[in-house]
Amino acid sequence: MKTPDKFLRVRNRSFDECTAECSRNCSCRAYAYASLSSVDGTMDDRSRCLVWTGELIDTGKFRDGTGVENLYLRVPSSEGNKTRSSVLKIVLPVMSVLLVILASIYLVCKSRGKQRSKKVQSKHSFQGRKDYPSEVGNENVEFSSVGFDAILAATNSFSDYSLLGKGGFGKVYKGVLEGGIEVAVKRLSKGSGQGVEEFRNEVVLIAKLQHRNLVRLLGCCIQEDEKLLIYEYLPNKSLDSFLFDTNRKDVLDWSTRFKIVKGVARGLLYLHQDSRLTIIHRDLKTSNILLDTEMAPKISDFGMARIFGGNEQEANTTRVVGTYGYMSPEYALDGCFSVKSDTYSFGVILLEVVSGLKISSAHLKVECSNLIAYAWSLWKDGNARDFMDASIVESCPIHEALRCINLGLLCVQDQPSARPLMSSIVFMLENEVAVLPAPKEPMYFTMRNYENDEHSRDNPRRSLNHMSITTLEVR
Repeated sequence: MKTPDKFLRVRNRSFDECTAECSRNCSCRAYAYASLSSVDGTMDDRSRCLVWTGELIDTGKFRDGTGVENLYLRVPSSEGNKTRSSVLKIVLPVMSVLLVILASIYLVCKSRGKQRSKKVQSKHSFQGRKDYPSEVGNENVEFSSVGFDAILAATNSFSDYSLLGKGGFGKVYKGVLEGGIEVAVKRLSKGSGQGVEEFRNEVVLIAKLQHRNLVRLLGCCIQEDEKLLIYEYLPNKSLDSFLFDTNRKDVLDWSTRFKIVKGVARGLLYLHQDSRLTIIHRDLKTSNILLDTEMAPKISDFGMARIFGGNEQEANTTRVVGTYGYMSPEYALDGCFSVKSDTYSFGVILLEVVSGLKISSAHLKVECSNLIAYAWSLWKDGNARDFMDASIVESCPIHEALRCINLGLLCVQDQPSARPLMSSIVFMLENEVAVLPAPKEPMYFTMRNYENDEHSRDNPRRSLNHMSITTLEVR
């Protein structure tokens, strides 16, 4: 064929070099390896590399076969891959549509699952236990349930910064739920003694109790091994955080302490008598008395509480729970408890509030094994004023403090029958003209004694009857 016009002639190139020349030039549209004679009629320098960079113009075919040259066209790689491009243009949109459909299905299923979970969590119920009285056992107790993810967000994943305190059954965190609601989250530790039984017990009790001197339960959460209770948040924490802190106890003047004592007494009276269930707390102590912004007390932690039904007055247990020092003698030694067990614990708290000392304080006299012995020692010698906390002596009416010491010693009497009921205690606290009986000397025992007694019960072989004496005789 006749080669096009307007070519670029490159001298002294072989055929392979001519091909490479066109490949290197991005503008090359075609090339030919032609003899000069076929182009301009001359015979010298027959090795000619012709390169076309523009449009191929005036291309023709010789009928007689003269002037025939092989013209090599450069075809773009995209044109060589037209088939693959066409396939991709079809497959990629189809795959995109499928991915969108699958993602939509996943989101719809997830949304439905969350809605179903919220419906289940919005009202969670515990079936009544057989050994509970009819007031509870035949009813389902409904309460609000909070999602675990919401609790994680509220407590910043249970960070140490949110930690309010910890006890024998777990830790308590401050949380802020959606809407800015401040709450206290009690997270039961997986290895704690409070299992599902105690968790259920606390929820059932607090969900039914409504009193201004009882902490209010807002909801709970059960997530696999996690068991959490959500309470109202009380910014001043517990009574012991003020009473036994030398830097903060000045906040508790006598009027505040007296208000706290009367509030706790009213709360116990409600549990024992005014509610439709007779409830024994069994773990009443200063750390379980929380304080709101007005320093009003609220009794908390009902995990160990027990319900009495009908005419039941007392019960026995082989599992003694609670805190040593606040336990009544009959409960610590024999497992027998009643409303008078809480009276004993209240008496210990009353003595702690007046003195500002713990039940097993290191500041006591050597001859006094605990706070009760110390109070009795000063009372019988007529030196009860010395029992008062030095920070309240100036602001405290002496007769009120002496009445509280007298009442505290009455509450810790050995025999339950000698202790007053909470109704009488409330009356004596609020009426100065009420005559208080004289207390008798209480029995003294410390935590060490408790431990020895428990060990002796578990180890009956620890007795003199099992000791032997070996006598050596000369043969």
